[in-house]
Amino acid sequence: AGGATAAIAQILSENTDNTAAIAAIKPIIDQTMQSYTILLFGLVFIIIGVAFKLGAVPFHIWIPDVYQGAPTAVTLFIASAPKIAAFAMLMRLLVDGLQDLQADWQNILILLSILSMATGNIIAIAQTNIKRMLAYSTIAHVGYLMLGVLTGTQAGYAASMFYVVVYALMTLGAFGMIVLLSRAGFEAEQLDDFKGLNERNAWYAALMLIVMLSMAGVPPMIGFWAKWSVLAQVIDAGLIWLAVVAVMFAIIGAFYYLRIIKLMYFEKAEDNTPIEANIDMRLALSANALIILLLGIMPQTLMAVCKGALGVS
Repeated sequence: AGGATAAIAQILSENTDNTAAIAAIKPIIDQTMQSYTILLFGLVFIIIGVAFKLGAVPFHIWIPDVYQGAPTAVTLFIASAPKIAAFAMLMRLLVDGLQDLQADWQNILILLSILSMATGNIIAIAQTNIKRMLAYSTIAHVGYLMLGVLTGTQAGYAASMFYVVVYALMTLGAFGMIVLLSRAGFEAEQLDDFKGLNERNAWYAALMLIVMLSMAGVPPMIGFWAKWSVLAQVIDAGLIWLAVVAVMFAIIGAFYYLRIIKLMYFEKAEDNTPIEANIDMRLALSANALIILLLGIMPQTLMAVCKGALGVS
């Protein structure tokens, strides 16, 4: 085990090409399978690091506080792009580097996935701050994201890639609407700030409606197909019980998204201040919502891109 550790350290220090470094480490791991316990310790620490970056339970504590405390424009960024990067990191480390330990990291990811879906969806219901609600929503989405990866198949990896791209699009739309409704000295981060939005501006309410329905996984929005894709791969992998658990938590999670829709369309506005935004913001949010809607109608377009990126026929 000590020799393997030294060999891996030397490879990492000499190799500036990450792809070559991971490829070079794999045969060393194959040769040291007799040091199984040591390998498992390393695997656990690697997963902990990536899980913290993704915000999976129980390494999620930082997400609600950071999402709520940071300016919304900053939250918009850290809630979207880094999740795609963390997914890529998860794939490179577990799939490319530690595929021989797939049976072990599959069990760990199953546990993290269930805990994330349960914690995110249940605690989000109690939130009154929409940024904090979306933070717990993110935690739940991370749980669904892991479903495709833990199947250990190329199709599953493509489904997870599809999911993380869709998640990023939906998150940009949700936090973008918070930025839109905010103004100097005021951030529209409370759920009550969305009361009567349809009366104030029907178009903005429609944009938020599309985003919330997609996040809830309501067809024909792209969020539905994202959940469908990972659940289909979980079923194909023979983990039907896990798919049932995921669907159960998805139903629970739909409540807090539909609550936003209720506030926008069935509650009276507490603030009738005109909503002002520059043309760039209006165009960006409109394009985002329309892309979510169009991709929901033609999900095979994005899925084909994801499959092509991973070489899935």
